[in-house]
Order: sequence, then structure tokens, then C-alpha cells
Amino acid sequence: AGVTALYFLAHQALQSVFVLYTSFRYSWNERMVGLTLTAIGVCMMIVQGGVVRRFVARFGERRSLLTALICGATGFMIYGLARTPNLFWSGMPIFALMGLYMPSMQGLMTRRVAPSSQGQLQGANSSIMGITGMLGPSLFTRIFANFIGPHRSWQLPGAPFLLAALLLISALALAWRVTRS
Repeated sequence: AGVTALYFLAHQALQSVFVLYTSFRYSWNERMVGLTLTAIGVCMMIVQGGVVRRFVARFGERRSLLTALICGATGFMIYGLARTPNLFWSGMPIFALMGLYMPSMQGLMTRRVAPSSQGQLQGANSSIMGITGMLGPSLFTRIFANFIGPHRSWQLPGAPFLLAALLLISALALAWRVTRS
């Protein structure tokens, strides 16, 4: 549950501040934001449609889960530190590999729960997703606002993405521990 909560909370960073961040940092207009979000979506579709099954079959669910968390954290770090749009875009294929997370985690979790408790497991996951969906937007937008404010001697507009990377690194450490055989 802890790994899933950290994952879903981190995932809220992209949804919460993407438009604000890219508008502030790169002066992107609606068209550029839309094209970039489309490219991110295409990368995620490629991973989920063409990579997940083969990757999990070859490396197993645990390694796939850990890879997803490493790639998600790396992608968020690239997003948060990218000074140019080209650097930002270079993080998209890496970030897209975070799409390995859900199938891997679902497989690991469902085997640890009795068949009669599968509904409770899915309900718990949905509850965690709902709670992080309420907390994430206010957390990440507040961090964004605090790190770009005029009162700061230096600005770090990518702070929400760096926090998301830290959350995923924490999830990685926890997942490493709880998924050991």
C-alpha cells in the first residue's frame, strides 16, 4: 500500500503542474503544451501496448516494478532540471517506462491476496488513488508557487517534479524491501 500511495502521489505532479510549469519555464502556448502532452501519451501507449508484456515476461514483475520506479524518478528529475524544451523532451521516453508499474504491481499484489479478497485489494488501490488525487494537486501547485515566488533569491520551477522523483525513490526503496523473496 505504501509503494502504491507514493507512486500515485508522485504521478499527480505531472497532472497538477505540467501546464503551469511549461508555461512558466519555456513560455509554451496551448498548442505546444498540447503537442507535448500528446507525445507523452504516445510514448506511454507504446510502452503499455508494446513493451510491458515482453518486459515482464523477460525480467519478471519485481524487476519490472523496480525499473518503472527508477525510470519514473529519472524522468521526473529530467523534467524538473531541464532548462530547455529539448532536454525536457529527452526525458519523455525514459518517463514513459513508468508505465511498467501498474501491471507489475497488480501481478505482485494479487498473488499475495486470497482470491476472496481481490475485491478488497482493488478497492484499497482505488481509495489510495482517490486520496492522492485530492492531496496531490494542492501539494504540487503550492510547491511550484513557493519555488517561483518573487521573494526567493533563486527560483526552482521544477521543484514539484523533483519532489515526485524523491517520492518514487522512496517507493523504490520500499518496493525493494517488500518484494524480496
